[in-house]
Amino acid sequence: MRIVIAGGHGQIALRLERLLAARGDEVAGIIRRPEQGDDLRDVGAEPVVLDLESASVEEVVTALQGADAAVFAAGAGPGSGASRKDTVDKAAAVLFADAAVRAGVRRFVVVSSMGADPRHEGDEIFDVYLRAKGEADAYVSGLDDLDWTILRPGGLTDDAGKGLVRLEAHTGRGQIPRDDVAAVLAELLDTPATAGLTLELVSGSTPVSVAVKSVAGN
Repeated sequence: MRIVIAGGHGQIALRLERLLAARGDEVAGIIRRPEQGDDLRDVGAEPVVLDLESASVEEVVTALQGADAAVFAAGAGPGSGASRKDTVDKAAAVLFADAAVRAGVRRFVVVSSMGADPRHEGDEIFDVYLRAKGEADAYVSGLDDLDWTILRPGGLTDDAGKGLVRLEAHTGRGQIPRDDVAAVLAELLDTPATAGLTLELVSGSTPVSVAVKSVAGN
């Protein structure tokens, strides 16, 4: 498959790109800064320089041409202010989804966040973040032209992945290594029967491939 990943220089995205390239997929990662390109090449991905905060939908459509699947893994990051939660975590996700529809890319996977909810209350930065992610998820899930899957990991860690997870509609709070999030994303891309599902992910006792197969078609 050819897979285009928004937020291609993110910690989860780089892990996912390495996994996909290693199994023989053609991977492109959208990045904001040209100097990030070498990090993508090192993991086997093609860098595409495009700022999703300022790009037109036509520019994003061009980046998605010929793709079999798209992954939205972009985020404003923990040091950003409230305004960038709206411009990246929400608006960029909406733009990327609209462009995927126009480019004819049906398979669309979103890296969201546990607790994302468009009705989430509060004025702290993290409250704004959860609201923005929730609004983006709601928008994507309303698009009939996308075979979408929304993944909501728990607290992210840099521990080595164990390949053992809990993947359900509702898991409850927990943590998950970024390695295992990337492994689940790779498996979701290979499992179109997970389309239409919003799934929470934390560490658990089930191998990744078994966990994904168990939710497919539900």
